[in-house]
Amino acid sequence: MLTKILLSASSLLLAHVRHFLCSLMQFIPGLKHYLPSPPREQIPCHCPKGLQCISPLVQTVEETPQPIPAKVKGHIPNWIHGNLLRNGPGKFEFGNDNYNHWFDGMALLHQFQLEKGTVTYRSRFLQSSSYLTNSHHNRIVVSEFGTLAMPDPCKSVFERFMARFEMPQPSDNASVNYVLYKGDYYVSNENVFMYRVDPETLETKEKVDWSKFIAVNGATAHPHYEPDGTTYNMGNSYGKHGSSYNIIQVPPQKSGCGAVLEGAKVLCSITPRDKAKPSYYHSFGMTENYIIFIEQPIKLNLLQIITSKLRGKAILDGISWEPQYNTYFHVVDKHTGEVLPGQWYTKPFVTFHQINAFEDSGCVVLDLCCQDDGTSLAMYKLQNLRRSGEGLDKVYASVPRAFPRRFVLPLNVDSETPVGENLNPLPYTSAQAVKEADGKVWCTHENLHPEGFEKVGGLEFPQINYSRYNGRRYRYFYGCGFGHLVGDSLIKVDVETKNFKIWQEDGSYPSEPVFVPVPNATAEDSGVILSVVVSPAENRSAFLLVLDAETFRELGRAEVAVRMPYGFHGIFTAH
Repeated sequence: MLTKILLSASSLLLAHVRHFLCSLMQFIPGLKHYLPSPPREQIPCHCPKGLQCISPLVQTVEETPQPIPAKVKGHIPNWIHGNLLRNGPGKFEFGNDNYNHWFDGMALLHQFQLEKGTVTYRSRFLQSSSYLTNSHHNRIVVSEFGTLAMPDPCKSVFERFMARFEMPQPSDNASVNYVLYKGDYYVSNENVFMYRVDPETLETKEKVDWSKFIAVNGATAHPHYEPDGTTYNMGNSYGKHGSSYNIIQVPPQKSGCGAVLEGAKVLCSITPRDKAKPSYYHSFGMTENYIIFIEQPIKLNLLQIITSKLRGKAILDGISWEPQYNTYFHVVDKHTGEVLPGQWYTKPFVTFHQINAFEDSGCVVLDLCCQDDGTSLAMYKLQNLRRSGEGLDKVYASVPRAFPRRFVLPLNVDSETPVGENLNPLPYTSAQAVKEADGKVWCTHENLHPEGFEKVGGLEFPQINYSRYNGRRYRYFYGCGFGHLVGDSLIKVDVETKNFKIWQEDGSYPSEPVFVPVPNATAEDSGVILSVVVSPAENRSAFLLVLDAETFRELGRAEVAVRMPYGFHGIFTAH
C-alpha cells in the first residue's frame, strides 16, 4: 500500500513539474526540445459517455513493407483484380517533437491487392525529403500545415534568431491522394511537389516539381480525367502583380522520354476578387465542356503566410473564414480557355469536395458537399482528435457539418434576360437562379438529401461511378457519414428520389468509398464499394470492406492484423 501511495505521489509531483515547465515554454520556446514526451501508451482513450475516443486512429503506426495475407470473411468477388491504393498520415512525431495538426502527419501509403477472391496488404512510408530529413535529425525540421519547425536547439541564440528571417521552405509530404498523369501513379498534396510511386511495391520513385514545368506554386490533389487520359487540375500562382487561379491541362501521353509534366499548359488564369487574399480550394468541377471553379470566402492571407516563420506561426494561422463575402462560381470553356462573362454567386459556404457536374438545357448543374461555416480546418488539430469524454463531445459539437447540395448555373444570361425570375428550366431540381438588377445571378441550392438526414451527422468524401458518369447526368453517389470527427458510416444517395442507404457498425470507422464497376456493366450502380474500416479498439482488426453497390449489403471483408490510422483518399487500379 505504501508503495502505491509513493508511486501516486511521485506521478502527481512529476505532472505538476511538467505543467510548470510547459507554462515556461511560452517564454522559452526552445525548452520543449528538452522535455520528454509522455509515454504514448499513457494517452487516455476511454470515453465514459458520448462519443467513442478515436485517439488510436491518429497515432503513429509501423509500416508493413512486405505483403501479408488478409483473413477473408464472406465473399470477395473473383472478378475484382487490382489494387486499392490509399494515402494519409501515419507518423505524428520525430523524437520529442510532435505535430499539431492531423494534416501534418507523414504520408503512409497503403495497398490492398485483390486477386481471385484473396487479399494481401502492405504499407510504406513515402520517402519524401521531409520524412528523410526529419528522421535523420530525429526532430521536426520541415514545417507543415499546422506545425512550425523550431530552430535547431544546438545552434547559438543568434543563429536561432536569424533562422526566423529565412523564407519558409515548402514541405513535400504528399499525404492526401493518389493521382494519375500520363499512365503513371503519383502521390500528391496541395503543394508544388509530388512523387511517382510504384503501385505494385509502393516504392518511392522520382520527385516532381510543378514549378519546373509550369508557372504555378502547387496543384490540387483532386484532378479530373478525360477518357483519353488528358488531365485537368488547378493551381495558384503568386507573383509581384498578385495572385491568380490557374486551370492546368496535362496531355495524355508522354512524348518519347520526356518528363511527366512535359506539355502541360495553363489553359486560363482567373483573377481573385482580392489578389492579396485568394481563396483556398481543394477541388473543382468539370463537365463535358466546362471547368467550374468555386471561389469561396475561406482566405489565404499571403502576407501572413509568407511571414509565418518570422512571426513564429504555422501556415494554418494565415487561413481565415470571412463570411462577410459571398461565394462565386467561375465557368471556363475547357476547349478555348475562355472565362464565361456571367457572374453567378450565392451565400457564403465552404466546399472541400465536389460530387459531380454536368450540362443540361443550357445550364451547368453542380453538386457539392457544403459547409455553412469555414472554421473546420482549425478544428482538426491532433489535440482535439485525441480528446475523450465531454471534451471530445464539445469538439464534435463545434465542427461544421457538410451536406450535399445542388446548384444550377444558367449559362445564356445577357441583357435581354428578365430580372427577378427563376432561370432554372430543369424540372428535376428545385435549385433557383435569379438574375438581379446589376446582371449578377443569385443561386439558391437544392438539398440532395431528405428531411432528417442531419441525424447521420453530415456527409463527406463523395465518390461516383467516375469512369462512366463524371461530367454526365447521374443518379447515385457514395460518401462517408460523419457522426464523429472521422467517418463512422458509409452512405449511398439517390439524387433523384433523395433516398439513401447506410452501412454502419458500432466502433468501426470506414474510409472514403471507392466504386469499382462490374466488367461490361450497364447499370450505373452495378459494381462494388471498397472501403478500409479501422477501429480504436485493441481487439478489433482493420479490414477491407466490400459492399454490393446496388443493394449496399456487405459481400465480404478482409481482416488484417496490423494497426492502421484513419486516412484521406485513394484509387483502385485494375490489373
